[in-house]
Amino acid sequence: MLRPSKVHSQYPNTLNTQNIHSTALVHPDAQIEKNVSIGPFSVIDAGVHICEGCVIDGHVALRGHTTIGENCRIGWGSVIGADPQDLHFDPNIISGVTLGADNTLREYVTIHRSTSPDGMTRVGSGNFLMTGAHLAHDVVIGDGNIFANNVLLAGHIHVGNKTFLGGGAGFHQFIRIGDYAIVQGNSSITQDVPPYCLIYGANNFGGLNIVGLKRNGFSPELRLEIKTIAKKLLQSGNIKLALAEVTDMNLHPATQILVAAVAHPSRKGIITGTAKA
Repeated sequence: MLRPSKVHSQYPNTLNTQNIHSTALVHPDAQIEKNVSIGPFSVIDAGVHICEGCVIDGHVALRGHTTIGENCRIGWGSVIGADPQDLHFDPNIISGVTLGADNTLREYVTIHRSTSPDGMTRVGSGNFLMTGAHLAHDVVIGDGNIFANNVLLAGHIHVGNKTFLGGGAGFHQFIRIGDYAIVQGNSSITQDVPPYCLIYGANNFGGLNIVGLKRNGFSPELRLEIKTIAKKLLQSGNIKLALAEVTDMNLHPATQILVAAVAHPSRKGIITGTAKA
């Protein structure tokens, strides 16, 4: 049974709407807003800010300068804001993790704080991270993403919006994963994943994420335009020439996102292949 702990708070006017288990350890300097539930044996550090409507399950550790946005659910055994797994990291620097609203993190999710002074590992809103997912230091993800069980993101990865990453997939540091991309489970990815594309295995290109585009309201005309430009850019074998050909085209803003991803990849380069529908 959850019942209010005897922890002192600098926000005493909100205590009557908090549901904090008596075994939870909540630092007096943690900011806990209204309608927050904290389960048994969870540990909340001094710099943590938990916004209204959040549910923190048992045995969760929220460390350092971590902000949890409104209406988030943090699953049992998750650790958010711990030191990064970087041999050169100075644990004395101030950095943290910030989550937007309406995120669901299931059991044993781990998210590490930034390696940079005043830096943040950032998670947008409306994401669903399944059991055992890991976000390393300085990862930035957008909104509406789904990461299946045991997805592993190394440091400095940027993820767009509405992606689906299959269970057990691993991603090398510093790469980018584009909007509406889908990656097969157990894949090993060491280059940028193009927006709207399906990737499998070890950097293998499987075509466009047609099902995902349909489900997210992309019109037939827009899907055809994306398909045409994807074939030109990712199949041609000469990206520089292909980019020159599409530069003056009057393209939809969504298609321009694909062009920009190809024109300005990370230092790891971008996965290419045959665009199929």
